[in-house]
Amino acid sequence: MVKKIKKFLLRTLLVFSIILIILSIYFYFAIKIEVPLIANDNTLNWERQTLSPHFYKVNNNWLKQNSSGLWELYVEGDGYERGIANGMLTKELHEFQEDVFINQIKIIVPDINYLKFLKFFVGYFNRHLPDNITEEYKEEILGISKFASDKYDFIAPKYHRILNYHGAHDIGHALQDKNMTVGCTSFGVWNEKSEDGKLLIGRNFDFYSGDDFAKNKIVQFTNPKKGYKFATVTWSGFIGACSGMNEHGLTVTINAAKSSIPTDAATPIALLAREILQYAKTINEAVEIAKKRNVFVSESILIGSATDNKVISIEKSPTNIDIYEIQNSNELICPNHFQGPAYSNDYNNLINQAESSSLYRKYRLKQLLNEDKHINYTEVATILRNKKGINNSNIGLTNEKSLNQLLAHHGVIFKPQDKLMWVSANPFQCGKFICYNLDSVFKIAPNLSSDLPINTEKYTVAEDSFLYTNEYKNFLIFKQIKNYLQLITTKSTIISLPQNIEKSFVNSNPESYLTYQLLGDYYNSRNNKKVAINYYNLALTKECATLKEKRIIENALKTLTDRKN
Repeated sequence: MVKKIKKFLLRTLLVFSIILIILSIYFYFAIKIEVPLIANDNTLNWERQTLSPHFYKVNNNWLKQNSSGLWELYVEGDGYERGIANGMLTKELHEFQEDVFINQIKIIVPDINYLKFLKFFVGYFNRHLPDNITEEYKEEILGISKFASDKYDFIAPKYHRILNYHGAHDIGHALQDKNMTVGCTSFGVWNEKSEDGKLLIGRNFDFYSGDDFAKNKIVQFTNPKKGYKFATVTWSGFIGACSGMNEHGLTVTINAAKSSIPTDAATPIALLAREILQYAKTINEAVEIAKKRNVFVSESILIGSATDNKVISIEKSPTNIDIYEIQNSNELICPNHFQGPAYSNDYNNLINQAESSSLYRKYRLKQLLNEDKHINYTEVATILRNKKGINNSNIGLTNEKSLNQLLAHHGVIFKPQDKLMWVSANPFQCGKFICYNLDSVFKIAPNLSSDLPINTEKYTVAEDSFLYTNEYKNFLIFKQIKNYLQLITTKSTIISLPQNIEKSFVNSNPESYLTYQLLGDYYNSRNNKKVAINYYNLALTKECATLKEKRIIENALKTLTDRKN
């Protein structure tokens, strides 16, 4: 009997081992990504030259930093050549950017074992990612990856890492908990609504991955071998388009909408936007490109066109597409929810409108647009910098319901017919808006040999006067104490918040619900129910950013009240 049991167990173990080996082999080949092969590589002898501090060249390609702190990058050639030039020129910037990105992930997911699990999960989830990216873009990513840092090879080989980073926005967007954590806003005005009748577009890209992530913004000018020349606002190692304009005055910006959790990888939305920018010169051409690509998150792609002199929104989800425009109108607002009829009964879209800050910001932007009969580019900058709520109410600094949440990676203004593009210098969209004339830049770029300004100085929009106010000083105090308060609330029950620091925190941002929510969380973690209840109640008297945030406070308050009774 014992022998039979032993034999049964051995057979079971053998079968289990065989299954495990088969699954391991399957997993290995499932996540194995082929690296593009480059025939007749003519970049092997390329070298980077340092012509002056913060000005580097590789053949006709160059990178330099302007007086406002923006990095300006010019690359040309086919996909692989552009990638090599980009990687060679931005090597140090890329290493810094990857450090920041990985450190932010470690903050969000501090458990090293869970991080290792996520590595394999992302690898398996993105196993079909290369199938949804064009050869041109894979070769461009390969070129960049050749100059990536060695220090993160334990995560994945360089090419695989950089490729997967291009899907990070989509995965993070899809997996966030039921609500948008930030809210981008974009809009366009034309005809009677703009000062000279020409199309004007404004956008805030409220993507936040720590302060350092936006430290080295890059304004990239790309002269591809195929397609149209274009400019984007980006960061090192990233070839997608979040905000950009091409030589024909076609503009692209992306706004995240609410998505279900995807089951498989598809085309990253920023690479779809990049393809539109590179290969479309009219709205119809942009729509045709969008139709032929599958995506795995929901996103609004705001398209502005000098040729058509109007703006439309391509509302694309994994299962549907709609083209949103308003007939006989001279303005269009693009929030973080879909507005077209195809999504009028979509569950995710309805929940998004009810629970997120998107609808609120749409109404606020509508108010601001109605304040001016004829809008020019300086007024667009003023709108993008607005920190107030509906009816100009004070809803506290950093509130997601405001257009300016003081966390934007960048703000951008486009005037497509004149090929003008304004990009905000740090911090956020509060620094100067530096103007570039695409026709002028692309004319001088291939032969640029000295560190001369390439921007159009006369159209510079001055920095926001907010930066010189006590309110801004208070914001910096709020931000510093907030980070410290969150740290001691979650990481330590020993360290106490001094009374003078607590008072400074309240005074730094007294109209923000978050001020009182965080203090409530702190006292709750110290089992000081009376003070925690008081702060939670105060938080509920302020304008909460989302319904989700309000419910979190209400639930914390209910738990304390029930426990008290």
